[in-house]
Amino acid sequence: MRNAGMTIGRLSEITGVPASAIRYWERHGLLPAPERESGQRRYPPEAAERITVLRKYQQAGLTLVEISEFQREQPRREAMIRAKIAEIEQRMVDLDHAHQLLTHALKCSEQDIVRCPKFREQMAQWQTPEQAP
Repeated sequence: MRNAGMTIGRLSEITGVPASAIRYWERHGLLPAPERESGQRRYPPEAAERITVLRKYQQAGLTLVEISEFQREQPRREAMIRAKIAEIEQRMVDLDHAHQLLTHALKCSEQDIVRCPKFREQMAQWQTPEQAP
């Protein structure tokens, strides 16, 4: 009986992920090993969904090690997620500061932005730890 699964080339084509990345993820346990037919990998349709999820994890800033934590027991997964959320929140603060700096720099009349009183006031606020709610 012939397997209806797709080849790695087809999976790569529909997901936009190189076959080398798919094989890498398999070797590291992020994707289940596919069945083989005449030595060729044959993937079920849900493999494409799994790859979409892996890509979203990567876009969220998770490393491959962190992604593998999603396949672990709940306490380890929750600890990793909490740490990643804290990291993302800090990055959001940093990006907000960068946005404020650049927006102010566009309209600031000072030759050296460090001399700008408004900017100096803003920098002082950034260095003051925010109070927890």
